Amino acid sequence: MLSMTSPAPVKPRIPIGLYSLTAGAFGIGTTEFVIMGLLLQVSADLHVSITAAGLLISGYALGVFVGAPLLTMATSRMPRKAVLVALMVIFTIGNLACALAPNYGLLMAARVITSLAHGTFFGVGAVVATGMVPADRKASAISIMFTGLTVATLLGVPAGAWLGLHFGWRATFWAVAAIGLIATLIIATLVPADAGKREPIAFADELKVIARPQVLLGLLMTVLGYAGVFAVFTYIQPILMQLTGFAESAVSPVLLVFGVGLIVGNLLGGRLADRRLVPALLGTLMALVLVLGAMSFALHSKAAAVVFTGLLGVAAFATVSPLQLRVLQKAEGAGQSLASSFNIAAFNLGNAMGAWLGGVVIDHGPGLGAVTWVAALVTLSGWLVAWWSVRLDGDRQTAVAATAACMPGQP
Repeated sequence: MLSMTSPAPVKPRIPIGLYSLTAGAFGIGTTEFVIMGLLLQVSADLHVSITAAGLLISGYALGVFVGAPLLTMATSRMPRKAVLVALMVIFTIGNLACALAPNYGLLMAARVITSLAHGTFFGVGAVVATGMVPADRKASAISIMFTGLTVATLLGVPAGAWLGLHFGWRATFWAVAAIGLIATLIIATLVPADAGKREPIAFADELKVIARPQVLLGLLMTVLGYAGVFAVFTYIQPILMQLTGFAESAVSPVLLVFGVGLIVGNLLGGRLADRRLVPALLGTLMALVLVLGAMSFALHSKAAAVVFTGLLGVAAFATVSPLQLRVLQKAEGAGQSLASSFNIAAFNLGNAMGAWLGGVVIDHGPGLGAVTWVAALVTLSGWLVAWWSVRLDGDRQTAVAATAACMPGQP
């Protein structure tokens, strides 16, 4: 006789709660980068120089770097779902404060407050995301969350700049605050309650996790890998205009190609890391090195420059999920949230270092034309750290195979 027992429900491989994290990432990504399109309006309205307005970007990055580990440690005993909701509340309040700021000092303070939510949200969110899916989908879960950041770069930032142009820069921050409110409600509703469970761990033990050599190497490869990306991306406008010969009006469409590349690379990196993490880690970093190096020869052709700007987006974000998952694996256990947040801080430190290094090359070094190959050397140093880390795992054969697989002409 046939059994009348109902089959057990199949757990979805990508639960809907994961996409609520994408919504939060979209809001946070928009507020981080939208200020780039509002500098002239902020400068004129608050009577500060464009350089001073630009420091609102640096202040945010510094807030992420400092706030990510500190806020993660401060909330270490809270359920993770509660932490995510609280962070989105901070984010929403911070953007409201930006919209209402009467002067430059208070706007900077509001930006820093908002930035505190950034690193911890992505750090804790990565742990929650990987806990929602089967073991073979963990990297893809991270990439789905980070898709919100890439879509923010592609759509949220241009939309925010348009709002600022037509309705004033404060309107942009009102809109981002509304996104934060919606994301807060979605996360509170859709993230499962058991996502908040965590093992109790003493603060000293969490710090011991960060001090593990392989965790530190993971953080270092993140800093060096992304320093190369932002050494170029920070100065992409003058590169495209002065070296390639694009008109100013053509830069935005070219950057849309970069944004599409970010989305493609983000999803690709997640899939590759789910299949085999070590080959994905070494392969995506080497691909980034090759793209940065080849850009040095492509920038004197408009068609080639457009292609390589898109490839830079693909290669840059293809590294995100492998780098994040590597740190999570090496920090296995209850210290994952802190390690994950430290890695988000490492991304932002790499951004700041890359922008500084690019400026040094332009002002005191070989000049604008040398930025891409210097960036390639920096990212190559990150790849060497990754290679060394894999060697310490006793996985030399995997490292060799992974490197061979990512080289041109190999299957």
